Amino acid sequence: MKVNVYSMEGEVSGDVELPTIFEEVYRPDLIKRAVISIQTARIQPMGNNPMAGKRTSAESWGSGRGVAMVPRIKNGSKAGFIPQAIGGRKAHPLRVEKVHHEKINNKERRFAIRSAIAATANKELVEERGHKIENVPSFPLVVDDDLEAVKKAKETREIFKNLGIYDDVVRAKDGKKIRAGRGKTRGRKYKKVKGPLVVVGDDKGISLGARNHAGVDVVSVENLNAELLAPGTHPGRLTIFTKSAIEKLGGLFK
Repeated sequence: MKVNVYSMEGEVSGDVELPTIFEEVYRPDLIKRAVISIQTARIQPMGNNPMAGKRTSAESWGSGRGVAMVPRIKNGSKAGFIPQAIGGRKAHPLRVEKVHHEKINNKERRFAIRSAIAATANKELVEERGHKIENVPSFPLVVDDDLEAVKKAKETREIFKNLGIYDDVVRAKDGKKIRAGRGKTRGRKYKKVKGPLVVVGDDKGISLGARNHAGVDVVSVENLNAELLAPGTHPGRLTIFTKSAIEKLGGLFK
């Protein structure tokens, strides 16, 4: 199947043959597994000292004293060791040996990436994800390789407007909200919205030109992963491919 290739001004400048990866079966269950695998791989192991709260001489007095039979420190009556005592051990301490990473087979991971790439060409899935696509001319949206060398945010803004995706950048900018709950004081004050993804064959400066736009990510086609294509495990991200990226896709993720 062929699709139109658009210039920086939003005009049709040619066409390109889509690789068969865009015909992959839609598997939201595998895409979710692959994204969760990436997310859990970032978790840093943490845990308590196994002896915390247990370095004490506390021992129970036994029965017949008219007091609770909790362990009490020697030469005193203060309770120790037990979870409800000040300075006692934790009831359910974090253990460093806990396995957080949910692993996934390589074939499943590649299948998930192929499926997520195919989902970017499905207009209904992209719209269902919440993207503003009223002015987007085609799915997938393929652009000339000139986009890869744009280094100024001012220039990329005009290009995004010509291609009809700037509405989604504005949506991402307006979607920045202050988080509810304790996370505000723990280094994650804001919740941000994901906007368009720009996939290039070779980054010649577009990462500099696009990084100042809210929600926009730039990635080389070789570094595509399930989380970039389906943030939050939800497939169908609005994606812009350069012509060279489309041509390289045919030999990847087999």
